[in-house]
Amino acid sequence: MVHRMVHPVVIWGAVFSGVVFLAACGGEQAPGAAMPGGGVGTVGVVEVHAEAVARVAELPGRTVPFMVAEVRPQVSGIVRSRDFREGGVVESGQVLYRIDPLPYQAAYQSAKASLERAEAGLESARLKAARQAELVRVQAVSKESNDDAQAALKQARADVESARAALARAKIDLDYTRLNAPIGGRIGRSAVTSGALVTANQADALAVIQQLDPIYVDLNQSSADLLRLRRAVRDGRVQAADEGELSVRLVLEDGSDYPLEGRLAFSEVTVGQDTGSVTLRAVFPNPKGELLPGMYVRARLIQGIDEQAFLVPHAALMRDARGAAQVWLVNAEGKVEPRMVKADRSKDGQWVVTDGLVVGDRVIVDGLQKVRPGAPVRVGMLVDGASAPRAH
Repeated sequence: MVHRMVHPVVIWGAVFSGVVFLAACGGEQAPGAAMPGGGVGTVGVVEVHAEAVARVAELPGRTVPFMVAEVRPQVSGIVRSRDFREGGVVESGQVLYRIDPLPYQAAYQSAKASLERAEAGLESARLKAARQAELVRVQAVSKESNDDAQAALKQARADVESARAALARAKIDLDYTRLNAPIGGRIGRSAVTSGALVTANQADALAVIQQLDPIYVDLNQSSADLLRLRRAVRDGRVQAADEGELSVRLVLEDGSDYPLEGRLAFSEVTVGQDTGSVTLRAVFPNPKGELLPGMYVRARLIQGIDEQAFLVPHAALMRDARGAAQVWLVNAEGKVEPRMVKADRSKDGQWVVTDGLVVGDRVIVDGLQKVRPGAPVRVGMLVDGASAPRAH
């Protein structure tokens, strides 16, 4: 076997070439690559600025008719006709049902005759009382006889008033044989047909009318959210919106947006014992009848303005095991610093941070998987604009 001897100069030359090659490769360090001293290399940051951000609440709710009227008979009798189309639209005052009027027509005529008889008796009593008053002055009749005549006159007047009231009642009953729509709206199915016997003030409604234009939407907001909003307003961090001016937008069950805007009508002053939430009621125009009673919707409404809020990309925010939010910053010394923040909602793909940041903070958004607290890093690019690398 032949052994070749390698000259030491050749060996040292190869080693030197390898070192030079590695140094050349290390001159262009990729973002996130390790740095001497425990750094992580280049990270991407966004420099935050305070701005006014609307506090938009997205609340679940259901649609409720603006007005509901249950049609019930006020008198008993046989239904002679039903004068509406089931499921159609009726106008206020429109005749819906006709009950047999003959018994009530007879009662009206009888009451009218009783009034005429009472009026005739009143005239007789008035004349007799006038004569007795003249005679008592000349002592032609006793004072007792005159008193009786005056009392009979008062009795006759009372009989007339009673007869008039009976006639008015008979007229009301006769009018009640026509069941009119108390409100305008869409009427449902009829519970009776022609020939059915109905009774006055029965428990079961003959039909139900619902006014759907406009229409109510009842929303539920947790009392905890309401308390947080009121504290923020009290502390001056949020400018409260005027409830009378709040506009509301709807998202329908299929995820589409309702095209018309509503307004907040009022909010309850008590918290529901079963739900722990407060009910807010909004009013929406519904000219095409697209919103039906009982529909599940989601509403968006602006309840206030955060005057000093910061928008941070979703990728920059992390949460610990307890759900607390935090971001990682590059401080003035060029080192990584974790910071606890308050971020309870998002807007346009970014978290709205209302506490924990100050103007000019540089939040890391790229290279988070490599950072650790206190590690030195280089800011390679400002995500919101400037792109010149800056070494620290």
